Amino acid sequence: MSSKGNPWFDKWAKLAKEKGYPARSVFKLMEIQKKYKLIRPGFRVLDLGASPGSWSQYACEIVGPQGKVVGVDQQPVKFSSKLFVFLQKDVFALTPEDLRSLGIEEFDLILSDLAPKTTGIEITDHLRSTELALRALELSKVLLKKGGSLVVKIFDGPELLSVRREFEKFFKNVKIFKPTATRKGSRELFILAFNKL
Repeated sequence: MSSKGNPWFDKWAKLAKEKGYPARSVFKLMEIQKKYKLIRPGFRVLDLGASPGSWSQYACEIVGPQGKVVGVDQQPVKFSSKLFVFLQKDVFALTPEDLRSLGIEEFDLILSDLAPKTTGIEITDHLRSTELALRALELSKVLLKKGGSLVVKIFDGPELLSVRREFEKFFKNVKIFKPTATRKGSRELFILAFNKL
């Protein structure tokens, strides 16, 4: 999307650049973190849909030298750190063995900023987004430790309630959250799932 004539894009993109992050999406995670403190020092964090790397970069700043962040995306990231490992892979092809080969059995937190290539057809984009959200949930069943949390992007639509119910089967507390950094008119929401059962 062109930034020309789009003050929302300009404001957040400019701020991200000033702070040294590759994308403005970082401010959504910052807001979630400020409110819920999901990322903690020493945590192992899995970042699905990591490209271009803002969420992973921010997570690395918090987990510190005792922590580890693993990013997964089909597109490369514009960020590197001793605390960060990147797997260029489709999330539907990701297996527990891919993570175990890195020496990680379980994660404390899974983040998913996965989004489909949008078509402009609301229901199509919503259903594709739903598939990605449910894939993140599937991965959390085997990769997230008991008591861990999951943050998943989803586009609002008719399946949201049933998706939320699915999350509620595996987590003690589930909330729907819309960060203030979300573009006006956007159907983007986040499912915050706390305390895996």
